[in-house]
Amino acid sequence: MKIAIVGTGYVGLVSGACFSEMGVDVTCVDIDKEKIEGLQKGIIPIYEPGLKSIVLRNYDAERLHFTTDLASILNEMEIVFIAVGTPSDKDNNADLTYVMNVAETIANHMEKPLLIVTKSTVPVGTSFRVRDIIRKRLDERGLKDLRFDVASNPEFLKEGAAINDFMSPDRVVVGVETKEAEELMTKLYRPFLLNNFRVIFMDILSSEMTKYASNAMLATRISFMNDIANLCELVGADVNMVRRGMGSDSRIGRSFLYPGCGYGGSCFPKDIRAIMKVGENVGYEMKLIKAVEEVNNRQKTILFHKFNRYFGGNIKGKTVAVWGLSFKPETDDMRDAPSLTLIESLLEAEVNVRVYDPAAMHEARKKLGDSVYYANDIYDAANECDALIVPTEWKLFRMPNWSILKKIMQNHLVIDGRNIYNKQELASFGFEYMGIGMK
Repeated sequence: MKIAIVGTGYVGLVSGACFSEMGVDVTCVDIDKEKIEGLQKGIIPIYEPGLKSIVLRNYDAERLHFTTDLASILNEMEIVFIAVGTPSDKDNNADLTYVMNVAETIANHMEKPLLIVTKSTVPVGTSFRVRDIIRKRLDERGLKDLRFDVASNPEFLKEGAAINDFMSPDRVVVGVETKEAEELMTKLYRPFLLNNFRVIFMDILSSEMTKYASNAMLATRISFMNDIANLCELVGADVNMVRRGMGSDSRIGRSFLYPGCGYGGSCFPKDIRAIMKVGENVGYEMKLIKAVEEVNNRQKTILFHKFNRYFGGNIKGKTVAVWGLSFKPETDDMRDAPSLTLIESLLEAEVNVRVYDPAAMHEARKKLGDSVYYANDIYDAANECDALIVPTEWKLFRMPNWSILKKIMQNHLVIDGRNIYNKQELASFGFEYMGIGMK
């Protein structure tokens, strides 16, 4: 089977690499010439554990190819996946410019039957818009009898665990219109699911909605626990105990019940805004989802406010170490990261900021320029600081040498945005500790 995947971001590159690992002949397409040339040389444009080895292995085996020219390879393919970005536009709608550009390229060059699958996160009805663009252009080209199908196959990959998620998925959601499309998608995914075939077929509109609904539910759980955590602080309860008590209820479960300093990344913020716009466009207000976003925006400010309150508002000229810049561990993605909200507030208050992240330093330089000090390691970041603030729970940060930190820091305040430290342990080293959801 030969397939093409248009877009070499997290979704497209991971999908292409994993399909090729299972023996599919995959061509990844991107309009970014520099990125494609880099991939051909073994340069991976994103940080994702395990991805580089799979890409190199399958590229060397000639099962994985890279090109900027979709038109030249289009008619060799059975399936073309659209996996391009759908960022928020100025009105918080999903910007479908890249999706529609791909549809137009297919429409202008398609000469044989093809299955076009939307893998990008898109508003409900987008696959039909793709279908209509292609059908209209084919008719204009005198190809009214040329058959094609569209399908929706949303991704559910967690950055930092994307390879495992793709190779051993909880489920694969596929929206189709025809039996032929269902059979082709079944053939493609069968090698991944031999032990427990978990492809869930449904109509296309429901498939597109499933992606938004899933992310909205996960974001809701995060914001809910952050709201509970903030209340716990005020009344003297410990959110860690509350979480354990709640999570033991089988109706609730333990997943996504960890309080923190807010969610970020490429999916939740964008998709929450997009699903609210979907509702708005049909005259329905998504009140709960709106509250989820409001809580999250407030939660991103909590680390700065804790720091500011501790010093009684006298923070000008203070120095802060920020451990963790990516929105979550095991990725270099800083899109909508809580660290950015924190650093922006610190800089506005004329606080000196020293940062360190195991993977996202290059991304930080793009976003922050020369406004902060880029440390060589966690201790360099903490040197002569008045406070250590941790927005991202990288494993590297979990067991630092507190004796060294005690010696090199000016003031001994730790603000833990992910509750990874033990308050009593830090107290034994002479540190004052602030977590989330604890008095």
